[in-house]
Formats: sequence, C-alpha cells, structure tokens
Amino acid sequence: MTPVDEVAPNVFCAAGTDVNVVILRDGDALTLIDGGYPGDVAAVEGAIRSLGHRPEDVQGMLLTHAHIDHMGAIVSFHERYGIPVFTDPTEVAHARREHLEQATAKDFLPMLHRHGVLPWLLRVARAGATRHLSVREPHAFPSEGPLDLPGAPVPVATHGHTSGHAAFHLPQHGVIVTGDALVTAHPLSKVRGPQLLPPVFDHGKTDTLAALDRLATLDARTLVPGHGPVLSVPISAAVDEARERAGGR
Repeated sequence: MTPVDEVAPNVFCAAGTDVNVVILRDGDALTLIDGGYPGDVAAVEGAIRSLGHRPEDVQGMLLTHAHIDHMGAIVSFHERYGIPVFTDPTEVAHARREHLEQATAKDFLPMLHRHGVLPWLLRVARAGATRHLSVREPHAFPSEGPLDLPGAPVPVATHGHTSGHAAFHLPQHGVIVTGDALVTAHPLSKVRGPQLLPPVFDHGKTDTLAALDRLATLDARTLVPGHGPVLSVPISAAVDEARERAGGR
C-alpha cells in the first residue's frame, strides 16, 4: 500500500508520481485534496484504504488547480462515485478544459539536455501525463471562510501558477496545503527547500510571485506542498526563502 504520513491530527499526505495528495479525516468522513496523475489512482485509493476507509467515504474533493498531475484520482472518483469536485471560481473553466493553462511536450523540447528533464518526462508519461482529463461538473467554492467539508479547509486564492490556483489552510492545525504555489522540491530543480516551480510550469509569472504574499500572512508552521517533502517551518520564513531563490523572476 502507498505510505501515508500523518502530518497533523487527521491530516495525511501520500505520494503519487513526484506529486503529493492530501487526505483530511473527520470521523468516518474524508476530504481529498488533489489526486496525482491518472496512473496514480490506485495509489490514492490504496492510501485511503490504508486508513481504514473507502473512496466512497470521501465527501468532497478539492483541486488546488487543474493540471494533469493533480487531477487523476479526482476525475476517477468523480466519475465512479459521483463525489463532488470543488475549485476556485476562476479555475472552474480550466477544470472543464474550456481552455488549457498547462505546459505541453513541445515546451520541454529545448530543455531535454537540462538536469532531470528526460527521466522525469519518461516517468510522468508512464503515469499518464499525455492523457486528456477534464472534470465534468466542477463546483466553485465560496471565496471566504472554511468549507463545509471534513477538516474544514479554508481556501486561499493564490492565482498565478494557473489563473485560479488555490491553497488550503487548516488553521486549527497550523497547516497550509500550498499546491504548486510553493513547493519544496521538484525533479527539474537542483535544490531542496521552499521554492517556486521552474518557470515553464507557470501560467502567470508575475502573479506567481504575488501569490506568495497571501501565503506569508497565514498562521501556519507545517507546509504540505504539491511537490517535495512536508516541511515544518513558519510559512513566512518559507516564503522569504522562496523569494530569495526566485531572484529576478
């Protein structure tokens, strides 16, 4: 079964193919945040079952953003079990694939000689990176306050990586699920620690930096990123480190 780490009481992080998924538990009910690649569906289901639950126990699913590496189990469970999917209002059209804000294979051709690019491309291709996925009926979550879902996550607009990217704050635990607004590692990066993703992945580079301002104001000391290991550090310090690494971006 997929290893699952409890990063705070009833807050679990599991790994897909170079990407993280998060499970929130409240009694017998679950919330799933992100879902890995299409090839990670079995791993996500295994993580849920390792907690003594079934996918049917998921009451709602949250997308930080509608990139293929976060949609796998979200789309599968939505179609198989009718579990509702929620995302930032701006991201709804992207989740439906009315438009696409995602790097394609041609964007990586000039980068094949760079650190980690070719092995990573082969690995994610096997995980379904070239598949076309869309969410049939995504719902826009309210812009303010905790959501009425297990774990009571609070959406935080962090637009930039995509037009409607969102993070999710768990203030009762001091946890922030940052998605791709702030990560701690990536196969295409030579460094570990708080950082932005390589620019090729971002839809709006100026907004990506501005999104860090929203994160820096939160009361959180546990950072659960979309990519890389969980990090115990005040989010303001993580933002400062990411900004320093970003340099002139």
